[in-house]
Amino acid sequence: MNKVLKLEGVTKSIKGKVLVDNVSFDVYEGEVFGFLGPNGAGKTTTIRMLVGLIKPTKGTIEIAGYPVKTHFKEAMRQIGCIVENPELYGYLTGWENLNQFARMLGIKDEIKISEVVNLVKLTDRIHEKVKTYSLGMKQRLGIAQALLGGPKLLILDEPTNGLDPAGIRELREFIHMLVKEQNISVFISSHLLSEIEMICDRVGIINKGKMVRVSTVKELVKEAAERVEWRVSPIQKALDLLKKDSMIQDIIVKDELILCRMSPLKINEVIQQFVAEDVQVNGVKTMSETLEDLFMEMTGGEVRG
Repeated sequence: MNKVLKLEGVTKSIKGKVLVDNVSFDVYEGEVFGFLGPNGAGKTTTIRMLVGLIKPTKGTIEIAGYPVKTHFKEAMRQIGCIVENPELYGYLTGWENLNQFARMLGIKDEIKISEVVNLVKLTDRIHEKVKTYSLGMKQRLGIAQALLGGPKLLILDEPTNGLDPAGIRELREFIHMLVKEQNISVFISSHLLSEIEMICDRVGIINKGKMVRVSTVKELVKEAAERVEWRVSPIQKALDLLKKDSMIQDIIVKDELILCRMSPLKINEVIQQFVAEDVQVNGVKTMSETLEDLFMEMTGGEVRG
């Protein structure tokens, strides 16, 4: 698959404070990539570097093959973005807002404006003043504005902020339609794990400026479902046995229990091995861990279970 975005070793320091630390990941053509992390993790700083508002201290950023550092204009033509909230003129109509932005891009053909209006389903309200729009409509108008230049990558920073459940669902359906019909890639920054899970194909998790994980949503969901808790004695001997098996991952000791990730189908095999090696099994259970629990663990929070 073609890469529409590539970050390699990107670091941003301001007055000696490292805000983003050696971040690397790729976004591919036709996918929805979620950029996930707690508030203050470095998401917005990273996005500001992607769209050219600030420069990286170190590292490289490429958009559709164009390095931002050496081919800034070409790279910026490949993206459309809404950083935090769409900037709109409330006293103008939706059409007038788009027309103003089109002129800034050098677009003189009103057919292009009509196309993006139809795409975001604002045809019936486009000639009304923006101050009468709901937040969801303003979000769609902002996306229409971002799509005017025909970008290969759409960047949305916290797009569900302030939306009610109906508005969030509408936005989610719109993003899926956009990817399917326009073959555009979408990069979504959020701290809402549930929304990322339903919208995205892959996610990158950032915490305290560092990338914790880049994975498919399916892989994360599978991991969350495969956590097993062991109550055994002696613990150290059991730990040594578990660590020898490459199919058993993320082994930790917590509150005199061993927690690990493994297929539930493997539990009986491990019990038999423990018995053969004189490890007493006092209890074993699969954990009904959620994706939120997994996220909390990755970002330094406490795992609930």
